[in-house]
Amino acid sequence: MIFERIAIVGAGLIGASVALAAREAGAAGGISIYDANESVRQRARSLGFGAVFDDPEAAAAEADLVLLCVPVGAMAAAMGSVAPALKSGAIVSDVGSVKGAVIDAVRKLTPAHTFLVPGHPLAGTEHSGPDAGFAALFKGRWQIITPLDDARPEYAAAVEKLEAFWRALGAQVERMDASRHDVVLAVVSHLPHLIAFNIVAMAEDLESVTESEVVKYSASGFRDFTRIAASDPTMWRDVFLNNRDAVLEVLGRFSEDLAALQRAIRWGEGETLYALFDRARRMRREVIEAGQDTPAPNWGREN
Repeated sequence: MIFERIAIVGAGLIGASVALAAREAGAAGGISIYDANESVRQRARSLGFGAVFDDPEAAAAEADLVLLCVPVGAMAAAMGSVAPALKSGAIVSDVGSVKGAVIDAVRKLTPAHTFLVPGHPLAGTEHSGPDAGFAALFKGRWQIITPLDDARPEYAAAVEKLEAFWRALGAQVERMDASRHDVVLAVVSHLPHLIAFNIVAMAEDLESVTESEVVKYSASGFRDFTRIAASDPTMWRDVFLNNRDAVLEVLGRFSEDLAALQRAIRWGEGETLYALFDRARRMRREVIEAGQDTPAPNWGREN
């Protein structure tokens, strides 16, 4: 047991998975749940995630760890709702896909007698809501911790304790500067989602093919884009609005490279195309070798 009691604010995919994983691993003696949506709270009760409260302060009052599992744009409101009830020495963390903006919004609301240790689990699915949670979500995945510049001697111990908690849930843990995190995630997560959203929306709007044809003849490439594009729109709206600088920087580079690829196709530059595709294929092998995906044919699908 890492913490005697944890409080999870937000019972969606990540919050539900944390509750299930912590209970399975015995990482928390007690689990308190709060969600601003009454129907989500009712569902969390029926699924048995932990003690579900109708009041955020009541949920957080005795917690040693308070984990904010809400969309990036709702982090400040979530922090403000639990701040008055936090006990001395409590650790506050989050699971936001953006770190710079979240730290700016949450830090000012964090009581001085607590420890703010931001984090981000690089785990998830295209599904959302409490029913989407499962205990194995974090196993083998990376949990990035972005510690603050906090000189208190107890702060280092708080960081280590949070890292131990995530390891107990099966995650690999690494520390990273918040600004570096936001650029890295813009490359590996945010831009791919933006492209997927755009391609799927473009296919729906094309006049040269019908929507029924797009759906009926979806090949593996487009099908995979639709899986990514099925992700929670509220969460991704907040991600792009709160990580706009890093996303725009990476998007600018992508646009330049896409224009070069367009020229290569127009002028029949086969060697240029082959070199790019071969380099990209090598990256796929490296992802599999790093244990971040399966080499199973058809991405492990049964069909």
